[in-house]
Amino acid sequence: MKFKSLLAKPFASIVHNKIKKEMLRAVEDQDAILQELIKTGRKTEFGTEHKFNAVQNHEEFKQAVPLRDYEQFKPYIERIKEGKQNVLWKGQPIYLAKTSGTTSGVKYIPISKESVNNHIDTARNALLNYMGETGNTAFADGKMIFLSGSPELERVGGIPTGRLSGIVNHHIPRYLRTNQLPSYETNCIDDWETKLDKIVEETLQQDMTLISGIPPWVQMYFDRLMERTNGKRIKEIFKNFDVMVYGGVNFEPYRAKLMASIGAPIHTVETFPASEGFFAFQDSQEQEGLLLNTNSGIFYEFIPANEIFSEHPTRLSLKDVQTGVNYAMVINNNAGLWGYNLGDTVKFISTNPYRLLVTGRIKHFISAFGEHVIGEEVEHSLMKAAAEENVHITEFTVAPMVQTNGELPYHEWFVEFENMPQNMAAFAKKVDDNMRQKNIYYDDLLTGSILQPLKIRTVRKQGFIDYMKAIGKLGGQNKVPRLSNDRKLADELAAYLQK
Repeated sequence: MKFKSLLAKPFASIVHNKIKKEMLRAVEDQDAILQELIKTGRKTEFGTEHKFNAVQNHEEFKQAVPLRDYEQFKPYIERIKEGKQNVLWKGQPIYLAKTSGTTSGVKYIPISKESVNNHIDTARNALLNYMGETGNTAFADGKMIFLSGSPELERVGGIPTGRLSGIVNHHIPRYLRTNQLPSYETNCIDDWETKLDKIVEETLQQDMTLISGIPPWVQMYFDRLMERTNGKRIKEIFKNFDVMVYGGVNFEPYRAKLMASIGAPIHTVETFPASEGFFAFQDSQEQEGLLLNTNSGIFYEFIPANEIFSEHPTRLSLKDVQTGVNYAMVINNNAGLWGYNLGDTVKFISTNPYRLLVTGRIKHFISAFGEHVIGEEVEHSLMKAAAEENVHITEFTVAPMVQTNGELPYHEWFVEFENMPQNMAAFAKKVDDNMRQKNIYYDDLLTGSILQPLKIRTVRKQGFIDYMKAIGKLGGQNKVPRLSNDRKLADELAAYLQK
């Protein structure tokens, strides 16, 4: 055993045991965090406006603090960008994480000296917990790649500002710097394809043991490696590669192709990070789901997803959630986000401990006819049919087709296939049948001849990559929305269909 893996072993055991203990006191930790947040928040503009001095518990907090999305937070963020102090949290943020919102354009998310530990420590703990659970520490001696945004930061209102992954890059411990790839210079390249070629160049002859990133961009990296090596699988290129860390999107649509590219079983660690916080991570190779991060400066609230657009939705704390229910996740954190509607939906699969699945985005849905189809449903329906037909999916998205020149409207699926179904009509019917079983409203609309069965449009090879390149969102943390309730994305994709 080499030096770093030897050092990691006792540290991993400590973290693993600490996480197991925190599982047992999740509700108590959440209560304590809320009290600490309110106490600090009283000294801020936001706390004064919302009368935090009179708030003692969650019930009073709900009355004092309305739900907000980023657009409603913008006036506070603008004051922070102007250099104002004590706006949402004490003092000024130490960073602003700049992110492209799917609905809000560019967003600036405050990161305080207290909240930065949530991002750094949770990423570290996810890996140490994996080591503690499995006993596998050998990857600590090899090279690790984190496919991320540029670490170069600008200043906005005097505050260092950039992509979250770039900010986190500045906090990688010194003892891991010698293991980290790509180089700083390569990480600073803006053009994703140029950057990818340099990453391949820098890593091809290295002993890569851990690879981390958003699945579609990891796949693109794998594709380039395989092109450069005449089709060698990733485990042939990197013989000691045995841990892949991923997050940002549901892994299932990408699993088959990624695993085929790797060519041998490896361990995977799923994470649930965002610019607003690092919320959950896979704590077990044996159990399904992600462990909610309940003791890291974030107080969570959960709203039944079907109530999110109600005037007075139910706001639950952790102790009141139930398994099997889709919730919109709301956060209150130690950087000054209060009643912040994250836009993500989750479903608990266990409350002892609190493990969840990320099921989609509140604003990514189709309800052109009242069907309210969500991401989890389309992903399940397509992946189930693909598994039965031994079809691999590269990427897909779904939109409603309302203007149909006299025929019934339908859901239009844009799918890029790694390998085509033998019978496309039969495959589309399977997907449609799965959708009908998954969503009763969709089934009712077909039964009542309001909708006709879905139609699949085949996107040409590399079509989604070319589309993302065309709109300037290739690589980094950018993702293709699974669902749109309008035709903007669908109409733009028409240029990328297979001829």
